[in-house]
Amino acid sequence: MEVTSNKQVILRNYVTGFPKESDMQLVTAATTELKLPEGSIGVLVKNLYLSCDPYMRGRMTKREPGSYVGCFVPGSPITGYGVAKVLESGDPKFKEGDFVWGMTGWEEYSLITATETLFKIHDIDVPLSYYTGILGMPGITAYAGFHEVCSPKKGETVFVSAASGAVGQLVGQFAKLLGCYVVGSAGSKEKRVKVDLLRNKFGFDEAFNYKEEPNLDAALKRYFPEGIDIYFENVGGKMLDAVLLNMRMNGRIAICGMISQYNLEQTEGVHNLISLISKQVRMQGFVAFSYYHLYGKFLETVLPAIKEGKIIYVEDVVEGLESAPGALAGLFAGRNVGKQVVLVSRD
Repeated sequence: MEVTSNKQVILRNYVTGFPKESDMQLVTAATTELKLPEGSIGVLVKNLYLSCDPYMRGRMTKREPGSYVGCFVPGSPITGYGVAKVLESGDPKFKEGDFVWGMTGWEEYSLITATETLFKIHDIDVPLSYYTGILGMPGITAYAGFHEVCSPKKGETVFVSAASGAVGQLVGQFAKLLGCYVVGSAGSKEKRVKVDLLRNKFGFDEAFNYKEEPNLDAALKRYFPEGIDIYFENVGGKMLDAVLLNMRMNGRIAICGMISQYNLEQTEGVHNLISLISKQVRMQGFVAFSYYHLYGKFLETVLPAIKEGKIIYVEDVVEGLESAPGALAGLFAGRNVGKQVVLVSRD
C-alpha cells in the first residue's frame, strides 16, 4: 500500500474585498494512504490541472444558505473544477487510469465521493488542460449562454464583456462562426495586449480597453451605431448600465457573471433597467450546470472546430500547487491573459 504526503491549498479565513494570496495557505496534510476506504463508492484521484474561475470569489465569503454553490470552509482545502487521473474507483463508471474532469480539491490527491459531478474524458487528442476550460465548465457556459439563452441569428450584433477570459473568448468565436458582428471589451494594464488578442487571435471585428474609455455609453455607440442585439454579460456595474442604453428592439442579455461586483461589500445599483421595457429586451441569468445535459451535443460541435483550427483557445498556465493562491487572486486584478489554469502534475 502506497503512503504519501498530500500538499493542499486551504482558505485561511473568509475574505472581504479583493482576495489576496495571503488569504490562502499551502499546507502539507498528514501522511495519506493512496487507497480507497473499505466499501467506498467514490474515486481516488491524482489532480493534474486546477481551474481558477471568477465564481470562486463568492465561495470565499460566508453567505446565507440558498446560493447555487456552497461556501468554502476555512481551514479546509479549496475545491473547484479540475482534471484528474483515477488511481482507484469504487464507482463502476470509472476505472484506474481514466482521466476525468469535475469538482475536486486543491490538493495533490483527492477522494471524490460525489462522483455524479465527474465527467469521464474520452478524447485525449487535445490538451488535457482544455477540460478546465474550453471543453469543461467555461466551454459549456459559453455554448449554452450564447446558443440557448441568447437564441442568436446570423448577422446580429454581439457585445461580449471580459472578452479575453475563459468564457468570453469562446462566446466571441461562437458568434463569429455563426456570422455575427462581434465586439469585445477587456481591461489590461499591458495597454493593448488583451485587445490585440481579441482582434488578431480570436477574430473579433472590434475590441476596446474599457479602462481607456471615460464614457462607456459613447464607446458603445462608436462600435454599435445601430445598437446591440446580444450582450453576453460578464462584468456588471457601469458596463451593464451603458449597454442597457444601447440595446436594440427585442435584444437579449445573458447574465453569466458580474466580476466588477464580486469584491464590493456594497454592490452597485443599475440605473437604466427601464430600457428593458421600451426596447422589449429579455435579460436572463443562468448557471452552467443547468445545461450539462447538452454536454454531448456541445462536444460534437466544439471538438471538431478545435481540431480544424476554427476555434482558438488561450490559456494562462502557472506551474505548481504553490502557485495556485497567486493565480486565483490575480484573476480579480486582471493579471491573467486567457483561461487561468494551475498545472499540479504532468501525470
